[in-house]
Amino acid sequence: YKQLAVLGGLERVFEIGPAFRAEKHDTYRHLNEFISFDIEGAWMNDEDVMGVQERMIHYIWSEVAANDQDLIDVVNEFRASQGQDPVSVEVPNIPFPRIPYCDAIEIVKAGGGDIEWGDDIESHHCDIIAAEYPGFHFLPRWPMSMKPFYIHHKEEEKGSSGGQLSRGFDLNYGRDEMTSGGQREHRVDVLEQNLRNMGLEPEDFNFYTDGFRYGAPPHAGWGLGVARLLMVLTGAGNVREVVLFPRDRSRVTP
Repeated sequence: YKQLAVLGGLERVFEIGPAFRAEKHDTYRHLNEFISFDIEGAWMNDEDVMGVQERMIHYIWSEVAANDQDLIDVVNEFRASQGQDPVSVEVPNIPFPRIPYCDAIEIVKAGGGDIEWGDDIESHHCDIIAAEYPGFHFLPRWPMSMKPFYIHHKEEEKGSSGGQLSRGFDLNYGRDEMTSGGQREHRVDVLEQNLRNMGLEPEDFNFYTDGFRYGAPPHAGWGLGVARLLMVLTGAGNVREVVLFPRDRSRVTP
């Protein structure tokens, strides 16, 4: 819907609202209902929106460090009561490192990880990457086979094994994924072929693709879980610690 708003002439779109995850993940960083902060922008590519995100995070950290020491003190009082070390808000340098998927694979292999081109980068792989990049870092240029049909790609951009690369990216903090995003596919014929390549019928997605039939600008965006960002900011060990009434696979009330 954010993309359709962009196609309708709203060239810069953002929203902050509830999102629902119909997945069986049950980890310290997953909830089934969470607040998502999303943006979409016309005439932007993946690098443009990565820049928006890193500047936003830099601004948030800068403002908290400069103006909210009282809140940091409250967090640290609670942490002390739990026998935990205090946290400090260290403003990250920008730009954040960019570690393309192909390079990330080589880092994991060099660190003793078992991974091949086309494999997902799992949490235990991220531990190896985080040893070298412990703060915020982007993982761009994922294989197209690992990204949704609506992520943009250029035919000439291939991985070392010859596989098609995409303009999709993740933002990680240490081992934890914060964001997924990318440049969106704006060519309706490519969108429909991507669906066919995934064994899907384009006609079933006309509610989406019809908006692209009369021309669409290149555009890009991302979605960020607000609770995950708070988890990093406060040093919490579990996303449930920064949500008043967390909703997960086993908890739907109160």
